[in-house]
Amino acid sequence: MSIVSTENETTSEKIRHPLQVAKQLEQFKTTIFTQMSMLAITHGAINLGQGFPNFDGPEFVKEAAIQAIRDGNNQYARGFGVPDLNIAIAERFKKDTGLIVDPDNEITVTSGCTEAIAATVLGLINPGEEVILFAPFYDSYGATLSMAGANIKSITLRPPDFAVPIDDLKSTISKNTRAILINTPHNPTGKMFTREELDSVASLCIENDVLVFTDEVYHKLAFDMEHISIATLPGMFERTVTMNSLGKSFSLTGWKVGWAIAPPHLMWGVRQAHTYIAFSISHPLQCGAAAALRAPDSYYVELKRDYIAKRAILVEGLKAVGFKVFPTNGTFFVLADHTPFGHENDVAFCEYLIKEIGVAAIPLSVFYLNPEEGKNLVRFTFCKDEETIKAAVERMKEKLSK
Repeated sequence: MSIVSTENETTSEKIRHPLQVAKQLEQFKTTIFTQMSMLAITHGAINLGQGFPNFDGPEFVKEAAIQAIRDGNNQYARGFGVPDLNIAIAERFKKDTGLIVDPDNEITVTSGCTEAIAATVLGLINPGEEVILFAPFYDSYGATLSMAGANIKSITLRPPDFAVPIDDLKSTISKNTRAILINTPHNPTGKMFTREELDSVASLCIENDVLVFTDEVYHKLAFDMEHISIATLPGMFERTVTMNSLGKSFSLTGWKVGWAIAPPHLMWGVRQAHTYIAFSISHPLQCGAAAALRAPDSYYVELKRDYIAKRAILVEGLKAVGFKVFPTNGTFFVLADHTPFGHENDVAFCEYLIKEIGVAAIPLSVFYLNPEEGKNLVRFTFCKDEETIKAAVERMKEKLSK
């Protein structure tokens, strides 16, 4: 309930207005990431919940953006991306996947991957069409699909390995299915889709004339197996929108520079939506992003090495505390079963963890259409410096008891 004062009122008299929101967003609340981060600030907790690094991105990338500002690149950028950035994205995509894409007709630069998702969904999905998600899933997917009026179908990936239940996928696809949205490496589980799983998804999409929207923002944080873009599989580029961003690989989440890659017949819809969502994004930050994407391979080798070390500290620490920890092959997240500590559900446990222990995590139930499926699990992130991770583990070792 909002409270507004007017000139005709005394300070003690307030008009209370009901909060207003469109029907397609009524079911959504303040994001769990915001809720838990605010609670962490209030209680002085170490935040291992929201996935933003507490260290800065590379100096050469920041300097490129600063120089772009000094050079006068401060007006509206070309709507679908600064030419040099589109070229850099195409070069990086070719190096990573072997696919050659047209920078001018098959790439659109967006305000982070979240806007790439929104532009793809709003530009290509009609009200009433079905889109299949794999739960648990990033909360933006459900909200954006609801805004588009889509009919959401969910298939659950279950611990310990979160394998794709192909038979469930086969039975869920219908004549009304327009697209499947996948995320690999997968937030929040850390799962990576195997070649066999992607082959099965691709075969079903081709057989049923279904599109794929693939969120690959963690593709450079693949630790134990090869990341595979589904667009590289036979017959799939023509029916795939590949979405990515700068933030996760370069620790610059606040820049919100992302992109979508798709063949022209799909990119048309993505660009139509993007034009009326954002039109264009920060010009100098795009110049910085172009420099980032031309980083030498040694940058990514070091990035992966650093995150593998951080993962080991957190995983071993959580196990020592008493959690059951599930393997993570990619991203910078780890899932753990909180039930050994005797709390009713994941939300209650996370609130206790923040208020009494001084560590923030994310309850997993918000990543499911049916919250019951995630009530035993919580997500921790290791995109923090090693000292922060160790300090959080020590707090849990000292105060958290079964």
